Amino acid sequence: MAKWGEGDPRWIVEERADATNVNNWHWTERNVTSWSEERLKALLQEVRVEGSEGVCQVTDVSKLEGEACINNRKGKLFYFFEWVIRANWTGTSKTGVKYRGTVDVANLSDENDADDLDISVALCADHPPTPLVQLMKTKGIPEVRRALDQYMKQLKTEFSQGMILPSANGPKSAPAPVQTPSPGAPCSVGKASTTNIQLKETFSTTPDELYATFISQDFVQIFTRSPAQVDAQSGGQFQLLDGAVSGKFVHLVNNIHRAGVNHFATVILLFEDGGGETHLYVDIQGVPSGSEDSTREGWNRFYLQAIKQTFGY
Repeated sequence: MAKWGEGDPRWIVEERADATNVNNWHWTERNVTSWSEERLKALLQEVRVEGSEGVCQVTDVSKLEGEACINNRKGKLFYFFEWVIRANWTGTSKTGVKYRGTVDVANLSDENDADDLDISVALCADHPPTPLVQLMKTKGIPEVRRALDQYMKQLKTEFSQGMILPSANGPKSAPAPVQTPSPGAPCSVGKASTTNIQLKETFSTTPDELYATFISQDFVQIFTRSPAQVDAQSGGQFQLLDGAVSGKFVHLVNNIHRAGVNHFATVILLFEDGGGETHLYVDIQGVPSGSEDSTREGWNRFYLQAIKQTFGY
């Protein structure tokens, strides 16, 4: 499914003996969940608005559920985060009466801009109506939106350094020529030998539905969370992960899906009906020796488990 030296770095990694990153094709991931939690709390607690109704201040964050990470694919940085937030605010009217309420953000993620965020304001149920709620809606929500936009910008600026790893020949060096391996047996690609690995996973769905997940452009874009082009026919081309993976479908027959690129790497997917579930057998041919573990991990994490988590299979 990926050409050696040009494919998705999450499942095939080319590495020299000195451990340098060849042409920035390593898959690099940095977990920034803890930093995000601290930064979001700090930014939101800076929100303060004032008007003829009085003053409102975000005092704390009572709910912060989600995660954030930064990935380097083929020398490009991708930011993935998703948060559900509830913050508490305190208002003081012009007469000195105290009120408490909440601000909820349901969709802070890499898929939404700050202007697209769904932000709602409410007053605690045990408080009488107050014009401070309108103050939070008209002035407070824009300030919350600005704070979250600042978080997204800081995420991209503060954690960019070190994510693009140095390559042996510089960031723009071209891939070294490769030899065409003989299919079905260990072979040589430049100085590296290759081998085959097999994976098996069971999905709680039908073979037809799982098969469609791999060949439907819409489904592929959903579980990879990135643009894709999929021409699901024998000889049809595909591009996944915003162009990080490209190749062609060699053969499509019923529930058998085989894809490969220029004979350098081939992935065969076999879908077996298990009666209410589907057993998927993955045969990856042409894996560089020494990259077996990273290949298994990449396929399990970014393809098989991603499909399960996304579609509930």
